[in-house]
Amino acid sequence: MRYALGVEYDGSEFLGWQRLSKPGEPGDDTVQQALETALSTIADARIATTCAGRTDAGVHAQCNVVHFDTDAVRDPRGWVLGTTSRLPLSVTVRWCVPVADDFNARFSAIARRYRYTLRNQPVRPALGRQWLSWERVPLDAQAMHEAAQVLVGEQDFTAFRTVHCQAPHARRDLQAISVTRSGDDVVVEVRANAFLHHMVRNIVGSLLVVGRGDRPPAWIAELLAGRDRKAAGPTAPSAGLVFVGPLYPPGFGLPDEVTA
Repeated sequence: MRYALGVEYDGSEFLGWQRLSKPGEPGDDTVQQALETALSTIADARIATTCAGRTDAGVHAQCNVVHFDTDAVRDPRGWVLGTTSRLPLSVTVRWCVPVADDFNARFSAIARRYRYTLRNQPVRPALGRQWLSWERVPLDAQAMHEAAQVLVGEQDFTAFRTVHCQAPHARRDLQAISVTRSGDDVVVEVRANAFLHHMVRNIVGSLLVVGRGDRPPAWIAELLAGRDRKAAGPTAPSAGLVFVGPLYPPGFGLPDEVTA
């Protein structure tokens, strides 16, 4: 059987999603390692997972989707409760759905969504600080939103990829991006078919330069056209970034939160 899981986690204490050791070797501090160890205990056999989005160190997930294959006979509720009981408190399996063999958590996704939250106030926050980035300089969220709209569409995002990115090319279809303010929080929401390594954090870092008034909104278009990572803003901290989740076609029968 093939199953899909919705996994929520606080990435603060993890080195990222991707397992660093080989299957069966001593564990490491990654979400994948923790999840596969828990699943393998429930299945009484080694379980390997494939995820929709490989988040970096310190990045969180509202609903990362994974799939795995197993011969073990367990009902979905058993996978959810049993696996969660063996996970750190910072990781939860939210749901489990049996899926067809042609479902792939990575390749079946038609979009992925991220949210970046900035607490914009004079002093650093104490509560919720592990899920927020902090900016003391007043930000113009409207200018940031205006600047970001040039990024919509299928484009070359070389200016916003890390030098360590291993993707074969930098073209991505960014389907929507918005910057809004709610009280002291400035929230950047992004949806694309896929993302490059550090792409969202690098976009946010450049939008911050606009938000502070150091550059005009048109600067983002110049960066995009110039394709020079060195000319763009710094990489925003990981703490404020949440992988909201992927989206899939309706035919897979997944929960509404991950169905387009």
